[in-house]
Amino acid sequence: MRRLHPDPAGDLSDGDLADAYRLPPGRSLRVDFVTSLDGAIAVGGRSAGLGSPGDERVFRTLRALADGVLVGAGTATAEGYRPVDADPAVAALRSSLGRPAGAPVVVVSRRASLAPDGRLAVPSTVLVTCAAAPAERRAALAAAGVDVLVCGDDDVDLPLALDELAGRGLEQLVCEGGPALLAAALEAGVVDELDLTLSPALVGGEARLVGPALRDVVRPRLLQVLEEDGVLFTRYAVGAART
Repeated sequence: MRRLHPDPAGDLSDGDLADAYRLPPGRSLRVDFVTSLDGAIAVGGRSAGLGSPGDERVFRTLRALADGVLVGAGTATAEGYRPVDADPAVAALRSSLGRPAGAPVVVVSRRASLAPDGRLAVPSTVLVTCAAAPAERRAALAAAGVDVLVCGDDDVDLPLALDELAGRGLEQLVCEGGPALLAAALEAGVVDELDLTLSPALVGGEARLVGPALRDVVRPRLLQVLEEDGVLFTRYAVGAART
C-alpha cells in the first residue's frame, strides 16, 4: 500500500498505516465505508463483495485505533457481527498499539432489534435505543448482559448517545454503517470524518452510501489518499461543513 496524498510514500507497514489514521486526543466519530465507483455499498447484500486485502487492513486498523465500534442493528445482523476481540488480527494489532484487545460494539436500534441469544449478546456490547423500544426487549437484552442505553423518546438521539458514550470512556468511535445510520449521523451533524474505500467496480442497484436526500449538502474536505491494486483509500474531514 502506498500514500498518494499528502506526502507520497510507498510500502506502508502496519505501524505506518496506524500513524496515517491516528487521531489526536479528544472526541470524534469517524465513518468507515467501502463503495463501488457508482456508490453501491454491497454485492449480494454483503460489503465483502467490494472488499480487498487492503480494505481489510484499513478496516482492522480503524478498529484497532477506536474506543468502540458503532453500527446499526441491520448491518450488524447482515454482516454477522461478533465482539471485536473475536478477530485475532484486530486483537493483536490493538495489543501492539498498547490498547486492550477488545473494544465494545455499540449497536444502534430504535426498536432494540438485537437478539438476546445472538453473538453480540455479551457484556461488552452496548445497545443504544430509545424509550419507544419495547420494554420487554430491553429487559431481555439487559438480562443477557448487554449494556442498554436509552437515548431519546421516539427515536435515538445520536448527539445525546455520543455524549453518554464519551462519558463512559468511548470517545473515539468508528461507525461501520449502515447507510440509514450514516444519514442520521450526517443530519445530526455528529460525523467528524469519512474514511471511504473506493473499489474499482460498477454494481448498480439501490443500496447506496446515502439513500434519501439530505436536508443540506455536506462537502467533506480531502485529507489523505492511499492506493493498493487500484483500490483507493480516502480520508475526508466532515465536521459541520455544509452549504
